[in-house]
This record gives sequence, structure tokens and C-alpha cells, in this order.
Amino acid sequence: MAYQEQYSYDYQTYPVYDNRVPTGIWYIDQLLQGGFRKGEIYLVAGEAGQGKTIFSLQFLKTGAELYDEPGLYITIDEPSEDVKRGVRESLGWDLEALETQNKLVFLDLRTHFRTYAKEEKVTADPREIAKIILEYVKKFGIKRLVIDPIAPLIITSHTDILWVREYMRELVFQLRKIKDITTLMTSEIPTGENKISRFGVEEYLASGVIKLELMEYRGFVFRVMFIRKMRWTAVRPQKLVFEIYPQYGIYILDRLENFMKQIDIWYANLSQQAQAPPAT
Repeated sequence: MAYQEQYSYDYQTYPVYDNRVPTGIWYIDQLLQGGFRKGEIYLVAGEAGQGKTIFSLQFLKTGAELYDEPGLYITIDEPSEDVKRGVRESLGWDLEALETQNKLVFLDLRTHFRTYAKEEKVTADPREIAKIILEYVKKFGIKRLVIDPIAPLIITSHTDILWVREYMRELVFQLRKIKDITTLMTSEIPTGENKISRFGVEEYLASGVIKLELMEYRGFVFRVMFIRKMRWTAVRPQKLVFEIYPQYGIYILDRLENFMKQIDIWYANLSQQAQAPPAT
């Protein structure tokens, strides 16, 4: 990897490499030797409300603000205006300013397929989807792409899981043909299910998989980021505790094992205090 230069972001130093794309989450970028591999496709999965959209927007925002890499955010099941308003009110992110500068482009792709929704047996050709995306990529010089989430692109009236998987393979194949574009897809896991993706194939097609989840330990409930798979990157699968802060976004607090040890120490100290005789 050829080291190029350094940027400062929220008092953190970012090394920039010619084949890596920083995510905007400092700890993750250090762990992944600079970020995601340029031109690859990644999957962020989790139940509703775990931070998938914030992760993907932080990825785009970082590219637009720090690296002059325009981003394209494709929303499928939520209007882009709702997304922008949500992060503005909760995090203080003014994405419309980036949109005005054409550094961040929003595409409500669902509106392109309203006609398909009227016919249960018909679905959009993945090559047509890729064609629409390519038009935006060329028009705005897009370098980072987010599809949030990926599942609604498929008309789920199809019950043939083999058909669904072939559709996903074709879509990913078409996206890979768009050179030098780093893609992040999100996948919503049904509540209570121990899955990584809706159709059981997305994680095999992606170069990397990150799962966001909640965990409870000794009465504490906290957010966990599970780095499950990172192809061509020397990093072991591991779980990290994270929080979401206004202005900053996702911030890694510690490795899960270290965080749990701190909870154990807190409980041990509390127990000692309870057993100590009262001061005379």
C-alpha cells in the first residue's frame, strides 16, 4: 500500500492509501489497514434500529467531506427527505449542504419500479437497475455507492429462493463491473432471527460483512459491531462495542471482551463495597 497523505477528522489522524476507502469510523479504518478495499462490495446487516443507515451515511459523508469522493445514496423503502431530516435532527448532520455541492446524491430508486409493484409476477431486471446506477455514477463522478437496504429491490412475491439468489448474483455482478466504485449494501435481519441477510446469499457475494446488534450483559445493554468477514484483509473476526454520538456518528468504545471485563470489575467493586463493614 502506498502511503499518500494524512487528514485530520475530529482530532483523529487518517492515513490515506491508494487502494483503501476509509469508512469514517476511525477504529475500523485502523483495523482494516485504511478502510474498505476500493472497488469491492460490502454488507452491513442488523435488525431495525441498529445503526445501518448511520453507518452507510457516515461512509458517504466521510468520502464527500474529506476525500473529494462524491457519494450516491440509493434508498429503497424510505423517502430520502425522511433520511436527511432524521440524521439532521438526531446527529446534526447537514447532508443537504453536501447535496447542493453534488458531493452527495440521493436517489429514491423505489419510484423507478412502481409499475413492477402492480404485477406480482414481474420484477425489475438487475441489469436495468445497474444501468440506472451507472447513469448517476457517470453524471456525478460517483466513487462511493450505498444501497439501503438491498432486499426491497426484489419483488418478494417470488417464492423460489433459487431465483432470488440468481437475481442477487446478477445484480452484484453488474455492480462489480462499475470500476473503482466502492459499494455498501445494508440488509435488515428480521427481529429475533439469527441471520446475516434476508435471502441467505448476500453475505457470500460481498467482500466483507459487518453485523450490528444489541447485547445484554449483567444488566447492561449495549451496541455491538461484529466484523464477521473481510476478504483480502488481515483481520480476524471480532466484536466491538460502539455508541452513536451527535455530530460524530458511530464511535468504537472497545473490544467486546475488554468491555465485559470492565463490567465485571465494576460489579466486583460494588460487591466489595456492599460487604464492607460500616465506618465507625
